[in-house]
Amino acid sequence: MNATRLAWEDGAVTAEWDGESGDTLVALTHGAGGTYAAPTLAAYAQALAARGLQVVRYNLPYAEAGRRLPGPRARDERCWQGIAAALRPRARRLLLGGRSYGGRMATHAVAAGAQCAGLVLLAYPWHPRGKPELLRAAHLERISAPMLFLQGTLDPLADPAVVAPALAQLPGASRYRLEGGDHAHAVSGRTVASIAAELAEATMQWLDAYVGP
Repeated sequence: MNATRLAWEDGAVTAEWDGESGDTLVALTHGAGGTYAAPTLAAYAQALAARGLQVVRYNLPYAEAGRRLPGPRARDERCWQGIAAALRPRARRLLLGGRSYGGRMATHAVAAGAQCAGLVLLAYPWHPRGKPELLRAAHLERISAPMLFLQGTLDPLADPAVVAPALAQLPGASRYRLEGGDHAHAVSGRTVASIAAELAEATMQWLDAYVGP
């Protein structure tokens, strides 16, 4: 692992590399209230690196400034767009994504024109807690790249009654369901490492099936 800085148009943010070789690069950001060093995000990144991928985790601007509350959203999207453009020459395939809010901002950046080979979305927040009617999916229909949603079956931000119909409208989307997982991908009786390994393996299978060689 190697801590570094990634530059974008309005400054730079702290990042951590997990694996620095391979023709596929996965760029990940954190959920609301977290940072690039969040244990579950780090474990997932390290599990991908162990399978031969380049992975970089980085802070969104609000986290870099030491704040826990996200936003403004437009700035976080611009950060994603700038860093994605800077990372693209480093590998043949660039995947974007992250946990919860971070993954959501990646989807907005891609819907607005950022280029990538696919999106990896851990615990995508389909709606606010207790408000499934406020679905955060309209922009996803503008994304042509393949999308993988890694969702816990007990995630309170992913009501099956609204998620299933939304996914049916997204021909490029796939979902892997972590049995017993909550929004943090925690599963009773299981270690963070074992869950990360399961999610990483699901990601590799999706890469082979939907993103291509």
